[in-house]
Amino acid sequence: MSQDLMEYAKMMEDAVRGVMREALARTAADGLPGLHHFYITFRTTAPGVAISEHLTAQHPDEMTMVIEHQFWDLEVTEKGFSVSLAFGGKRERLAVPFEAVTAFVDPSVKFGLQFGAHEVDQTAGHPAGQVGPTDVTAAPKAVETTGEIREKTDDSKKAPGDGRVVVLDRFRKK
Repeated sequence: MSQDLMEYAKMMEDAVRGVMREALARTAADGLPGLHHFYITFRTTAPGVAISEHLTAQHPDEMTMVIEHQFWDLEVTEKGFSVSLAFGGKRERLAVPFEAVTAFVDPSVKFGLQFGAHEVDQTAGHPAGQVGPTDVTAAPKAVETTGEIREKTDDSKKAPGDGRVVVLDRFRKK
């Protein structure tokens, strides 16, 4: 197989991140319509992430924020977003580049996207962290609906879902 010098996986991931950007931009402009709400998981140590020291201490690698009932001043740019959320009754500002996001889920409509590295998973035969719909039944369980951090779920306890990963291998010439 020849080397992908066009970086199609990266182009695809950037395009799919545009869906998340548009959903957040619409929310910033008009608020959340209906029952929509978002679980956004991101790497806390990624370049450009700005969160408080105590949140970084509590979540040294990854954390999930919920944008639902209590969020303020959502701002979206081409490169990322910032939002104020309540943690322990205190408002804190978080800034997250889109490149730091590893998952975006809107459980109200069973929609999810998962982002990851572009390396190849030899056991599955497709890029690890493939961009595509994710199993929304594995979304973090809500502890309370106040914009608080939700704990990550244990992968071994995931229920089977109706999510699909789109693999384009069958369309490639052999």
